[in-house]
Amino acid sequence: MTTPSWENFQKFFFHDIESGLSLDASRIGLEEGFLKEMEPKLERAFKSMEQLERGAIANPDENRMVGHYWLRAPQLAPTPEIREEIEQTLERLQTFAAQIHAGEIRPERAERFTTVLSIGIGGSALGPQFVSAALESADDPLKIYFFDNTDPEGMDHILAQIGDELRRTLCVVISKSGGTKETRNGMLEAQNAYDRLGLHFGRHAVAITGAGSQLDQYAVTHQWLARFPMWDWVGGRTSELSAVGLLPAALQGFNVEALLQGAATMDVLTRRSDWRQNPAALLALAWYKATDGQGRKDMVILPYSDRLMLLSRYLQQLIMESLGKERDLEGNIVNQGIAVYGNKGSTDQHAYVQELREGLDNFFVTFLAVLKDRHQPSMEVEDGVTTGDFLSGFWQGTRQALTEKGRLSLLITIPEVNAFTVGVLIALYERAVGLYAALININAYHQPGVEAGKKAAGQILALQAKVAQALKEAAQPLSAPELALQMGMSERAEDIFHIARHLAANTRLGITADNLGLEARFAYDKRFDY
Repeated sequence: MTTPSWENFQKFFFHDIESGLSLDASRIGLEEGFLKEMEPKLERAFKSMEQLERGAIANPDENRMVGHYWLRAPQLAPTPEIREEIEQTLERLQTFAAQIHAGEIRPERAERFTTVLSIGIGGSALGPQFVSAALESADDPLKIYFFDNTDPEGMDHILAQIGDELRRTLCVVISKSGGTKETRNGMLEAQNAYDRLGLHFGRHAVAITGAGSQLDQYAVTHQWLARFPMWDWVGGRTSELSAVGLLPAALQGFNVEALLQGAATMDVLTRRSDWRQNPAALLALAWYKATDGQGRKDMVILPYSDRLMLLSRYLQQLIMESLGKERDLEGNIVNQGIAVYGNKGSTDQHAYVQELREGLDNFFVTFLAVLKDRHQPSMEVEDGVTTGDFLSGFWQGTRQALTEKGRLSLLITIPEVNAFTVGVLIALYERAVGLYAALININAYHQPGVEAGKKAAGQILALQAKVAQALKEAAQPLSAPELALQMGMSERAEDIFHIARHLAANTRLGITADNLGLEARFAYDKRFDY
């Protein structure tokens, strides 16, 4: 591929003054024949998105509407009740954050809160983490930390960083069902840390959850400070502009109104029925062209901004959980999806750009550049050249180097990183995912594979109890195959091996091992009874 002509660049370059967003799709290989062929599919995709916003059942598995677009335009909600809930929740969370900042709502034994510990997983963590990294500053009224896994050592590490500030820390626990095990575990670990300080956890806790959920009931029973709703018509990966993301953002002092306005501005653009004036449609067409509509190339996200470093992690869930589907809407096996990876430029130029240029041609790159590189004057590191000039030169140079080798790429630019433009990016990708899913005829709004993984994890934990009991009853040390045979589960020998190693490494149940290799023999230490 050669560098596109100025005429071709103009044809596939989109720019909007109000949002500040630009999108260049001139190096993705769009051609007149392809665009003509896609017209009927794109027309159906626009109609599908229109029905979605009007309240059609978009997730038949759970009989749910999908209404994250209403979060930034409540007037479009299909019922007055939903509109009122959205508006009241936004007002409540802003008032709550203001009361926290003013010290009107305070910790049990301190003058004011200084820190937030957000406890959630998946969309309940990735969105808030992305926005926090993009907008945080030294002047934020509260500093935020995250429990986003059920890794005990990871939680110990976060608690050690919080240190003495724990007594001035507000915990925000986020789980729609209230039964998500990782979030439940993080909550219990945090509660234990407060217990050790002799503090009442409820005086430091807020819930964001579904009405009447396990977590909602727990928060009421234990007199938590506040509860905010998660609605069944907002999926986790599209929940950043609900209380899930807006409450942590408001607590950190970010302009949540600007976040919402940025998203609303992009929503207006991406409802246009002409792909030339609709950046999400242009993006979806580019994805289809690059991957043959079958996910045959990976999506590499390269933001040339430290503040946008977590964008690729956020987009991994949004795109892969939405598009990674075994069956299409007619039930045909299609195994769709687009794999997403990336970190930031120019760091990645020193990591995997070598392979991108000269290795397997199994990807397309999205370069994301920020035009304003600093809010203060820059020194020159070379004659007439600043560090920001180098950053701009690196993304342009890398893109050109990839183009010379026929590698496909897109370019998105925003004027600067602020709450408004972050909202713009969130809405752009949400709409692009919805349109692309319609183009390839899949349901972007369910995730049966995630539930399958949770179910399998529950089965492993049930087997763990049986392994521990079998070793307790065994007359002698046993290898994993011997233990599996004794349990009548020879086909589960590998699972039993991993479980026994875990138990032996942590010794909590009295399980020991002479080593932790394949030849390991496991036993129960009867001294544990005493």
